[in-house]
Amino acid sequence: MKKKRTFTVHHILEVLKYIPLVIWVVFFVFAFGWILLASFSTTREIFSGTLLDSGVHLENYTNVWKDNNVGRYFINSILCSALSCAFIILISAPAAYVLAKKTFIGKKLTFNIFVVGMSIPQVMLIIPLYCWFVRAGLVGHLITLIILYTTLNVPYTVYFLTAFFSSVPSALAEAARIDGCSQTGALWRIMVPMASPGIITVTIFNFMNTWNEYFMALIFANGNDEIRTLSMGLQNIITAMTYTGNWAGLFAAVMMVFLPTFILYLLLSDKIVSGITGGGVKG
Repeated sequence: MKKKRTFTVHHILEVLKYIPLVIWVVFFVFAFGWILLASFSTTREIFSGTLLDSGVHLENYTNVWKDNNVGRYFINSILCSALSCAFIILISAPAAYVLAKKTFIGKKLTFNIFVVGMSIPQVMLIIPLYCWFVRAGLVGHLITLIILYTTLNVPYTVYFLTAFFSSVPSALAEAARIDGCSQTGALWRIMVPMASPGIITVTIFNFMNTWNEYFMALIFANGNDEIRTLSMGLQNIITAMTYTGNWAGLFAAVMMVFLPTFILYLLLSDKIVSGITGGGVKG
């Protein structure tokens, strides 16, 4: 005879706590789906509520790509994001390894400096940074954004990776040293591969941050259309589409900016989860 299942207050509360998450997911799916369909429709169909009534309009994407210099913006964003992420790891991985595995005078102070660096709002740094880059003649160059994105993301990356290097057994590096491996070789050949989940995770976060960054690009790289990133290009497209009334093209541009990071997150979501949880496990 089957037992009758009873719902207690605890069960009801367990169900209720998921309601905000369900509402958020439904809202996101509806908004994303509507924008996606609108990007393949005409402006008339968007305002009449009859999306895709006349079929799929791929020309919305091709026209935005050709007429608004989106290809140049894509290349600039890829260069800034990829090079910045590479430089961030090259700088942060050795620093995090030393903070996690070595003992030296001022170790705690050094770690706290990185923590303080994470807490400083970027808007507070704009004026001094702008003055320095003006004197150096670097304002209006793509290399400026790479330098800024690298240095501004190093504190968080060092803080994040320190936990991962702490979880990697020190015996592995010591064994490599006994076999004749140098300190640098032990770091890059043994410790970095062992901490790869954390490195991949923080690199994904840094890539998404730099890909979508707008404020720094507006201040330091706004003088020339050839060095604008995709976020700045999208703002120009929004302004142009507002005057021309081509809302279908505007939604196509939004999707072109949004999809790369969204696809990246979908493909690597399992690594993000394993990377976030892995840092809290001691080896």
